[in-house]
Amino acid sequence: MQQASDAALVAARERFFSGHDLPEGLVPAPILRSWQRCAQQGLDASAVIHAEPVTAPELRALHEQNDTLRLLSRSELVSLRTEARLTDSVVILTDAKGLVLDTTGSPEFAGRAAEVALRPGVTWSETATGTNAIGTALAERRAIEVHGGEHFFEPHGILHCAASPIFDPFGKLAGVLDLSGHASAEHTHAMGLVRLAVEQIEHRFFARGFDDMTVVRFHRAADLLGTAREGILVFDGGRLIAGNRRALHLVGLDRKALRQSTAEEIFETAALATQRGELRARNGERFFAAVSEPRKSPLRVTGTLPRVAKSGEPAPFLTPETRADLAKAIRLVNAEIPLLIAGETGAGKEVFARYLHGLTQRAGKPFVAINCAALPESLIESELFGYQPGAFTGARKQGAIGLVQQAEGGILFLDEIGDMPLLLQSRLLRVLQDKEVVPLGGGTAQKADFVPVCATNRDLKAMVEAGTFRADLYYRIAQFTIRLPALCDFPDRATVVSSLWSQLATGHPPLPAPVLARLAAQPWPGNFRELTGTLRALSALCEPEQPITLADLPQFTEQVTAAPLLFQNDLGSLTEAAMRRAVDQNNGNLSAAARALGIDRSTLYRRLVWK
Repeated sequence: MQQASDAALVAARERFFSGHDLPEGLVPAPILRSWQRCAQQGLDASAVIHAEPVTAPELRALHEQNDTLRLLSRSELVSLRTEARLTDSVVILTDAKGLVLDTTGSPEFAGRAAEVALRPGVTWSETATGTNAIGTALAERRAIEVHGGEHFFEPHGILHCAASPIFDPFGKLAGVLDLSGHASAEHTHAMGLVRLAVEQIEHRFFARGFDDMTVVRFHRAADLLGTAREGILVFDGGRLIAGNRRALHLVGLDRKALRQSTAEEIFETAALATQRGELRARNGERFFAAVSEPRKSPLRVTGTLPRVAKSGEPAPFLTPETRADLAKAIRLVNAEIPLLIAGETGAGKEVFARYLHGLTQRAGKPFVAINCAALPESLIESELFGYQPGAFTGARKQGAIGLVQQAEGGILFLDEIGDMPLLLQSRLLRVLQDKEVVPLGGGTAQKADFVPVCATNRDLKAMVEAGTFRADLYYRIAQFTIRLPALCDFPDRATVVSSLWSQLATGHPPLPAPVLARLAAQPWPGNFRELTGTLRALSALCEPEQPITLADLPQFTEQVTAAPLLFQNDLGSLTEAAMRRAVDQNNGNLSAAARALGIDRSTLYRRLVWK
């Protein structure tokens, strides 16, 4: 089937680029329209693409301009990162013009994506990069998938991309969320996952800023009130000023109705007062509803409204011991004292760090996260500290500012610190001691204001004794250590599973008792990352109105017998021969080999492929 489709696509490209008309249905209509737009702009499909990213200061300015979008999208990027790594893909967030703001996901595919300029700071509008899911979603103002040869430029044929535009409450484009991977792989659920994520992001836009307005939340199903699937309309003195896509669809309107329609034209109920928590629309439909009136009059709420967290980050699951550590950590960060977060892979170290950041005096400043295991050793120094013009072959002529300086005033989060090369550890130690940064290639030292928060799934003390981690750096970053428990150590995993399901699977009924018990009984060696990925997959694969059954659950493998990563292999004791032997024993499957060795896949990949 795939070969036939590819052959038809090749034939369609040949006809189109030789100037012939295409028969209807040979390629999807949105793709054909995009090709026509690109051709009219004079783009050459066989040309070499020169997509120069914006400078580091320009990217920082764009991050600031899109701070709200990035904040509201952060939890979806974290959630989709698991799916992206499983499918060797990357998740991409862009601004309203298609400029890439953030990427996360598979380190392996990120390298391939960078070859075609799919990286932060590069614009992926149609005018710049031809037909692609990001640019075409913006042009068409709709979700779209672009596979392989459907891309206008030939080098982009290695990509399969699924993207959806993100609209703010006022109907304006805010950005695009995209999931991109290898065109040769299956991406059956990519579009569904992106749509669900965008729905969550758009829903969060309504959490604040409308206190002096009348906000109507409604749906045909009462249990969907308070979820991302509810319709939301906002009225100012009776005039419709904002609303989400679902609401407009439920009442038969489009975005042109914003600032044009009134409450009386949409609903029959006078003054939006609900009877028994219900509203009747002019189109005859009845909805369960929750109406919040402006704060200037006594607040009256009917129905169920969603609870809004004070922090922009999702709260991690905390034991009483970890909660006590969190209170100490807040005081220490405010006092500019470094922290170390230890825990097994997938235990939520970055989620915890981001949550901590939102509770400190540095909450309004940057949180810059760096995965020390995901960067090639040759690039770590320039990424961390920046570089001067001409510092090395391929450097941008104007130089670049490093991630340490991008964290100015905020928190620098160094994940997998145990995988930082020894030579760079001494350079980092000097920066932590002096709070000054000298870019690669020389130049004047510049003061840096940040608090380092490091994370590891390794036993750093054992690495210090083995000589693979500097003792002075360890004592500098580990002035206070928080150990996050593994998921299997939580006393009530059923509550954890149930709570995560309610957050991730909006619109689905609660998990039946047998399914909940089965999920809670699993060992989850990948901890919250593995559990979250499984729950998201269940949510995407099962219809909302159908209860989840035991038959819907994946075929769980037996628990891995290896000890937890934090107390297991010292990477310094693992030889290249042992790693290659593990890869051979697992038929070339890097993920399986990494699990057998008790190390991260990205670490195994870096040691064998980037060596």
